[in-house]
Amino acid sequence: MTSRLRNRGAERKKTRILGTVKYFNQTVEGRVTDLSPTGLALDLGGRVFHADDGSPVKVESNEFGILEGTVKWRRSGRLGVQFNINSNANAQVASYFRFFHKDVPSRLAR
Repeated sequence: MTSRLRNRGAERKKTRILGTVKYFNQTVEGRVTDLSPTGLALDLGGRVFHADDGSPVKVESNEFGILEGTVKWRRSGRLGVQFNINSNANAQVASYFRFFHKDVPSRLAR
């Protein structure tokens, strides 16, 4: 049995970035939970977002600006976005990691 999930080529970093995802006239706020040079995962906090896999979206935050991409997956109130490959997206993500990123523990200590 083959898994539908493939290993990602780019290393992901845990984040806690507030942002919005836009698809046509929909705008939904969420939290970017991980980020890599090729994509991100966004926790929508139970909000409804109607965009099918392959739909073009824009993700915006104060930390990295506006990134364009496509929906790769949706499950359990989360959304995976693969960035459109261009030098602008690479530069924006690299700048975020250089100037803003602080490592986030995967679990909070009790």
